[in-house]
Amino acid sequence: MKGRESGMPDEDLWRSFFDAEAAVEQLLGQDGVRGDLVEFGCGYGTFTLPAARRTTGIVAALDIEAAMLAHVRARAARAGLSNIRAVPRDFVAHGTGLASASQAHAMIYNLLHLEDPVALLREAQRVLQPGGVLSVIHWRCDIPTPRGPPLAIRPTAEQCRQWMAEAGFGSIAHVDLRDCCPFHYGLVATR
Repeated sequence: MKGRESGMPDEDLWRSFFDAEAAVEQLLGQDGVRGDLVEFGCGYGTFTLPAARRTTGIVAALDIEAAMLAHVRARAARAGLSNIRAVPRDFVAHGTGLASASQAHAMIYNLLHLEDPVALLREAQRVLQPGGVLSVIHWRCDIPTPRGPPLAIRPTAEQCRQWMAEAGFGSIAHVDLRDCCPFHYGLVATR
Protein backbone atom coordinates (compact mmCIF):
# COMPACT_ATOMS: atom_id res chain seq x y z
CA MET A 1 0.00 0.00 0.00
CA LYS A 2 1.47 3.33 -0.99
CA GLY A 3 0.93 6.17 1.40
CA ARG A 4 -0.76 9.40 0.45
CA GLU A 5 1.43 11.90 -1.40
CA SER A 6 4.19 9.30 -1.81
CA GLY A 7 5.45 10.28 -5.27
CA MET A 8 9.13 11.11 -5.65
CA PRO A 9 10.47 14.01 -7.74
CA ASP A 10 13.45 13.73 -10.06
CA GLU A 11 16.52 12.49 -8.17
CA ASP A 12 18.62 15.62 -8.72
CA LEU A 13 15.82 17.79 -7.38
CA TRP A 14 15.33 15.43 -4.43
CA ARG A 15 19.03 15.52 -3.51
CA SER A 16 19.04 19.32 -3.65
CA PHE A 17 16.83 19.43 -0.54
CA PHE A 18 19.40 17.74 1.72
CA ASP A 19 23.03 17.48 2.62
CA ALA A 20 22.40 13.80 3.34
CA GLU A 21 25.92 13.08 4.61
CA ALA A 22 25.69 15.84 7.23
CA ALA A 23 22.14 14.89 8.21
CA VAL A 24 23.03 11.23 8.70
CA GLU A 25 26.12 12.16 10.70
CA GLN A 26 23.97 14.26 13.04
CA LEU A 27 21.19 11.68 13.34
CA LEU A 28 23.37 8.56 13.63
CA GLY A 29 26.13 10.28 15.60
CA GLN A 30 29.77 10.77 14.76
CA ASP A 31 30.58 7.23 15.90
CA GLY A 32 27.82 5.77 13.73
CA VAL A 33 25.80 2.66 14.47
CA ARG A 34 27.13 -0.54 15.99
CA GLY A 35 24.86 -3.18 14.50
CA ASP A 36 22.14 -3.43 11.88
CA LEU A 37 19.98 -0.58 10.66
CA VAL A 38 16.57 -0.48 8.94
CA GLU A 39 15.45 2.32 6.65
CA PHE A 40 11.72 2.65 6.04
CA GLY A 41 11.26 3.85 2.45
CA CYS A 42 14.75 4.14 0.98
CA GLY A 43 13.71 5.90 -2.23
CA TYR A 44 16.80 6.82 -4.27
CA GLY A 45 19.14 5.81 -1.45
CA THR A 46 19.79 9.43 -0.53
CA PHE A 47 20.26 8.49 3.12
CA THR A 48 20.92 4.77 2.60
CA LEU A 49 24.47 5.10 1.34
CA PRO A 50 25.61 7.60 3.99
CA ALA A 51 24.05 5.35 6.66
CA ALA A 52 25.78 2.27 5.26
CA ARG A 53 29.13 4.06 5.58
CA ARG A 54 28.34 4.75 9.24
CA THR A 55 27.23 1.32 10.44
CA THR A 56 29.09 -1.85 11.30
CA GLY A 57 26.12 -3.97 10.28
CA ILE A 58 23.67 -4.46 7.45
CA VAL A 59 21.34 -1.71 6.22
CA ALA A 60 17.92 -3.16 5.37
CA ALA A 61 16.70 -0.58 2.84
CA LEU A 62 12.96 -1.18 2.45
CA ASP A 63 10.78 0.23 -0.31
CA ILE A 64 7.62 -0.72 -2.18
CA GLU A 65 8.98 0.49 -5.54
CA ALA A 66 11.06 -2.07 -7.48
CA ALA A 67 12.70 0.66 -9.59
CA MET A 68 13.89 2.48 -6.46
CA LEU A 69 15.36 -0.73 -5.05
CA ALA A 70 17.20 -1.46 -8.31
CA HIS A 71 18.56 2.09 -8.25
CA VAL A 72 19.79 1.71 -4.66
CA ARG A 73 21.45 -1.63 -5.50
CA ALA A 74 23.24 -0.04 -8.47
CA ARG A 75 24.38 2.96 -6.41
CA ALA A 76 25.63 0.66 -3.63
CA ALA A 77 27.58 -1.45 -6.13
CA ARG A 78 29.18 1.65 -7.71
CA ALA A 79 30.12 2.90 -4.23
CA GLY A 80 31.58 -0.48 -3.23
CA LEU A 81 29.12 -0.86 -0.34
CA SER A 82 28.34 -4.50 0.33
CA ASN A 83 26.34 -3.95 3.54
CA ILE A 84 23.11 -2.70 1.89
CA ARG A 85 20.20 -5.11 1.38
CA ALA A 86 17.55 -3.40 -0.75
CA VAL A 87 14.38 -5.30 0.09
CA PRO A 88 10.96 -5.04 -1.57
CA ARG A 89 8.51 -4.53 1.24
CA ASP A 90 5.11 -3.01 1.82
CA PHE A 91 5.95 -2.19 5.42
CA VAL A 92 2.81 -0.07 5.85
CA ALA A 93 0.54 -3.05 5.19
CA HIS A 94 2.77 -5.94 6.31
CA GLY A 95 5.49 -4.60 8.60
CA THR A 96 9.20 -4.91 7.98
CA GLY A 97 9.48 -8.69 8.11
CA LEU A 98 12.46 -8.22 10.45
CA ALA A 99 12.85 -10.07 13.73
CA SER A 100 11.89 -8.32 16.93
CA ALA A 101 14.75 -6.53 18.70
CA SER A 102 17.09 -7.15 15.76
CA GLN A 103 18.07 -3.60 14.76
CA ALA A 104 20.35 -1.05 16.41
CA HIS A 105 18.87 1.90 14.51
CA ALA A 106 15.72 2.68 12.51
CA MET A 107 15.35 5.56 10.05
CA ILE A 108 11.92 6.97 9.17
CA TYR A 109 12.47 9.93 6.86
CA ASN A 110 9.67 11.93 5.25
CA LEU A 111 6.99 9.33 5.98
CA LEU A 112 5.06 10.33 9.08
CA HIS A 113 2.35 12.06 7.04
CA LEU A 114 1.07 8.54 6.25
CA GLU A 115 -2.41 7.58 7.34
CA ASP A 116 -1.36 5.72 10.52
CA PRO A 117 1.99 7.05 11.70
CA VAL A 118 1.77 5.43 15.13
CA ALA A 119 1.53 1.94 13.58
CA LEU A 120 4.70 2.64 11.59
CA LEU A 121 6.45 3.90 14.71
CA ARG A 122 5.31 0.83 16.65
CA GLU A 123 6.87 -1.38 13.98
CA ALA A 124 10.13 0.55 14.34
CA GLN A 125 9.93 0.14 18.11
CA ARG A 126 9.30 -3.60 17.71
CA VAL A 127 12.37 -4.23 15.55
CA LEU A 128 14.73 -2.08 17.60
CA GLN A 129 16.94 -3.62 20.25
CA PRO A 130 16.60 -2.30 23.81
CA GLY A 131 18.49 0.98 23.75
CA GLY A 132 18.17 1.14 19.95
CA VAL A 133 17.69 4.52 18.32
CA LEU A 134 15.01 5.83 15.99
CA SER A 135 15.79 8.85 13.82
CA VAL A 136 13.05 10.83 12.11
CA ILE A 137 13.20 13.55 9.48
CA HIS A 138 10.14 15.31 8.15
CA TRP A 139 9.19 18.30 6.06
CA ARG A 140 8.65 21.45 8.07
CA CYS A 141 5.08 22.73 8.16
CA ASP A 142 5.86 26.27 9.33
CA ILE A 143 7.43 27.47 6.06
CA PRO A 144 6.74 27.02 2.37
CA THR A 145 8.95 24.36 0.80
CA PRO A 146 9.70 23.59 -2.86
CA ARG A 147 8.37 20.05 -2.49
CA GLY A 148 6.74 17.74 0.03
CA PRO A 149 3.23 16.70 0.96
CA PRO A 150 0.54 19.34 1.33
CA LEU A 151 0.98 21.49 4.43
CA ALA A 152 -2.35 20.24 5.76
CA ILE A 153 -1.05 16.67 6.22
CA ARG A 154 2.47 17.48 7.43
CA PRO A 155 2.91 16.70 11.10
CA THR A 156 4.54 19.19 13.41
CA ALA A 157 7.59 18.14 15.37
CA GLU A 158 5.41 18.12 18.48
CA GLN A 159 2.89 15.76 16.84
CA CYS A 160 5.74 13.43 15.90
CA ARG A 161 7.02 13.55 19.49
CA GLN A 162 3.57 12.60 20.77
CA TRP A 163 3.28 9.74 18.28
CA MET A 164 6.77 8.51 19.15
CA ALA A 165 5.89 8.52 22.85
CA GLU A 166 2.61 6.72 22.13
CA ALA A 167 4.58 4.06 20.23
CA GLY A 168 6.78 3.47 23.28
CA PHE A 169 9.84 5.62 22.60
CA GLY A 170 11.61 7.60 25.29
CA SER A 171 14.31 10.27 25.45
CA ILE A 172 12.89 12.05 22.42
CA ALA A 173 15.13 14.92 21.36
CA HIS A 174 15.08 17.53 18.61
CA VAL A 175 18.04 17.59 16.19
CA ASP A 176 18.73 20.92 14.52
CA LEU A 177 19.05 20.17 10.80
CA ARG A 178 18.70 23.73 9.48
CA ASP A 179 22.29 23.84 8.19
CA CYS A 180 21.98 20.61 6.18
CA CYS A 181 18.24 20.25 5.59
CA PRO A 182 16.64 23.71 5.71
CA PHE A 183 13.17 22.40 4.80
CA HIS A 184 13.16 19.65 7.46
CA TYR A 185 13.31 18.99 11.16
CA GLY A 186 14.83 15.98 12.91
CA LEU A 187 14.08 13.94 16.02
CA VAL A 188 15.85 11.04 17.70
CA ALA A 189 14.48 8.70 20.34
CA THR A 190 15.46 5.51 22.12
CA ARG A 191 13.60 2.28 22.65
